[in-house]
Amino acid sequence: MKIEVHGAWGDVIKAQDEGDDSVVLAWEGEYRKDDYIDFKDLVPETFYKVKVDPTIEESLIYVTEESFRYVIPFYEKKTSYNPMSFVGNRHLVSIRKAYDHESRAYRNLCLNPCDQHEVTGVYPHASANVETRGEAVFAARNAIDGVIETRSHGEWPYESWGINRQDDATIKIDFGYPVDIEEICLYTRADFPHDNWWIRGTIKFSDGSTETVDMDKKVQKPHIFNINKKNIEWLTLGDLIKADDPSPFPALTQIEVYGTPAVGRGN
Repeated sequence: MKIEVHGAWGDVIKAQDEGDDSVVLAWEGEYRKDDYIDFKDLVPETFYKVKVDPTIEESLIYVTEESFRYVIPFYEKKTSYNPMSFVGNRHLVSIRKAYDHESRAYRNLCLNPCDQHEVTGVYPHASANVETRGEAVFAARNAIDGVIETRSHGEWPYESWGINRQDDATIKIDFGYPVDIEEICLYTRADFPHDNWWIRGTIKFSDGSTETVDMDKKVQKPHIFNINKKNIEWLTLGDLIKADDPSPFPALTQIEVYGTPAVGRGN
């Protein structure tokens, strides 16, 4: 497998390295707008551990293609990241095949700090039918980045999935492979009195089943739902009902889905 850091100006390869089951690329230089990292020569339908920057948690991902691209966020796109991410002139990027005990473990199956809006072939992945004003701080990916700080809104660490006051707002989590789940946790944003909160929502699953869940006003505490499903490849959260409160701004800080890959899945 191979890691390549590309400079967008003239498509110059700034740094690269390769290996069999793992690659660690340490390089000196600065990222510029539109630079990107290519991860190449991967094995489709395989789990990998990826770390795109020392300030961002390592991601356990499942890839369905032989390569994927991570675009370095800049300016407005970077507002949902730690301000220290991708800065300076010394960087460390890594990828390795996940061990069986990692990929098969009971865990939060939708956690992916390196998810991006336009990425394909990399899972878990979050998407939505609305993101407030198209701003990075309200993107769907924020709901699976592992950052849980519900008491404000806006730039990191207060990023969230914002619904732009849209009543039919729906977020979708694609796992990329069949999973067996046991528990779903929702952290709703709690920047009161600016925020509203949801009292009810509907979770729909890839097998056609649905679960209606009740919520209330919480701060830094999850709404926990014991939901057992087998061989699920995706779920959506929608049909969200706001509380009777003057604020029109409910939002989701984080969704966690606990379980394991379905029997027979894993490296």
